[in-house]
Amino acid sequence: MGKTSKDKRDIYYRLAKEEGWRARSAFKLLQIDEQFHILKDVTRAVDLCAAPGSWTQVLSKRLYENRTDNEEVKIIAVDLQAMAPLPGVTQLQGDITKLSTAQAIIDHFGGELQKAQLVICDGAPDVTGLHDIDEYIQSQLLLAALSITTHVLMTGGNFVAKIFRGKDTNLLYSQLRIFFEKVSIAKPASSRNSSIEAFVVCQNYRCPEGYVPQMINPMINDVQIIVSETDSKINHKLIPFVVCGDLRGFDADMSYSLNLDENSEYTYREVVQQPISPAYKEILDKLKNCSIKHGAITVQHENGAGMIKSSESNEDKEH
Repeated sequence: MGKTSKDKRDIYYRLAKEEGWRARSAFKLLQIDEQFHILKDVTRAVDLCAAPGSWTQVLSKRLYENRTDNEEVKIIAVDLQAMAPLPGVTQLQGDITKLSTAQAIIDHFGGELQKAQLVICDGAPDVTGLHDIDEYIQSQLLLAALSITTHVLMTGGNFVAKIFRGKDTNLLYSQLRIFFEKVSIAKPASSRNSSIEAFVVCQNYRCPEGYVPQMINPMINDVQIIVSETDSKINHKLIPFVVCGDLRGFDADMSYSLNLDENSEYTYREVVQQPISPAYKEILDKLKNCSIKHGAITVQHENGAGMIKSSESNEDKEH
């Protein structure tokens, strides 16, 4: 009878092997291109989190085909791990959260005036099966990809990246619309219905006036520290929204210094309304006349003549 595993039955798995693609995910980019034409007239492209290289293969094939001036085409594949070489592709083994990686990409294209026309990212974490955790980690990866894209993508360029669909998809759309004129969410036919993955297709990059591109990594850096690295008022407003979706600039999952205002010291304030009748009130009243120092308990007693102190160590209590 032979093997009947899910992979063997998967038509795209079989087609990828027959057509020479490194992974079935190549069809996802091909189908996205069929719908949005993101590869049309592109000569400078970047593939982030590229390994094992199926999306880079698509770039290599489509950008070079029917072209006589092949020297004009430049493709960069970026990943932390090494990848088997592909014709016409420059590999960059680096971290997409580092500014040095962004600068290396820009230098390869020829400087600030020759930035990428297209940035794609099919990167994803090793999924746990716990959707909330997987969605959060994927969102951080997307944020890192968006951050480096703001450095290396030319005005009018396009950006495609994998997302995990969840309750915050509408918020994600609003965040990406800050940087792109048009944002669409695509689910290619080659992406299984049982998978929560989808792809954002962001077209016509337009950096907000006054915005200074920054490398944003909120899993390591405090959002407020990232914001304070530039004097741009636009950054101060946009980055907290891009990172945590909060226009007020605070992330409920982060811890902040007590001194939010650098010009004044933190002042402790009592709660607005104390509990009326807490269960622990009786204990608190007793502790008012009791202090514990070095294992000894000192209790103050009141009598007519004044205060009388008596102490009892733990050893005395045992005897």
